[in-house]
Amino acid sequence: MPPEHVPPVGPWQHATVVAIRPETRRAKTYRLALPQPVPHLAGQHFVVRLTAPDGYRAQRSYSVATPPEESGEIELTVERLADGEVSGFLHDEVVVGDTLEVRGPIGGWFVWPGTTPAVFIGGGSGVVPLMAMLRLARRTGGPSLAHLLVSVRTTDDLLYAAEMTGPDVTVIYTRAAPPSAASRAVGRITIDDLVPVLGAAVTVYVCGSTPFAEAASALVVAAGIPAEAVRIERFGPSG
Repeated sequence: MPPEHVPPVGPWQHATVVAIRPETRRAKTYRLALPQPVPHLAGQHFVVRLTAPDGYRAQRSYSVATPPEESGEIELTVERLADGEVSGFLHDEVVVGDTLEVRGPIGGWFVWPGTTPAVFIGGGSGVVPLMAMLRLARRTGGPSLAHLLVSVRTTDDLLYAAEMTGPDVTVIYTRAAPPSAASRAVGRITIDDLVPVLGAAVTVYVCGSTPFAEAASALVVAAGIPAEAVRIERFGPSG
């Protein structure tokens, strides 16, 4: 996306937590109301900053799961990590009505405008920015505009499970699959999984851990998608 179409990074502001929704045993979605609404694109992220009474600060980046909208609210899905000081605080201490210091939106490469055919491939929590893209596709173009392929270990690890249905979603289970997915053996994504969904994709977005992103993007190129049409975002530990 050309730089002139990427919204500027907004100021630090204190957003109010208006809802908290459990996603899995280790992940929660926080809906935040921004006092100064700022436009964002599907695929961007915000920084959450915590300040202790003694002045110590810690901050982490979290992708926005909501599509671009004018409500002045965003959703950030946070996976709790072992010894994660920010994710642990959010999970253990934050309740509806609290405020969080946030800044964004940030990012201009891994964004999708919602106007061209695309395929989204996510591993684990890498599905978060892709969910913003899928929700945008469903709102603007329907199931023919984009397709999400997500890889998870088990059903207990599947974020946004209620929305992971329909012809525009494929879920790959790598450890244990539900009876409804018995037609495919558990295991990592293969080129046979990708070929049916790539279709006429103009751009492929891959998001997940570094090993996942490298393996999945290599499969995409092997399936015939030009390397320059593949956009990758790697997720590392962000506690």
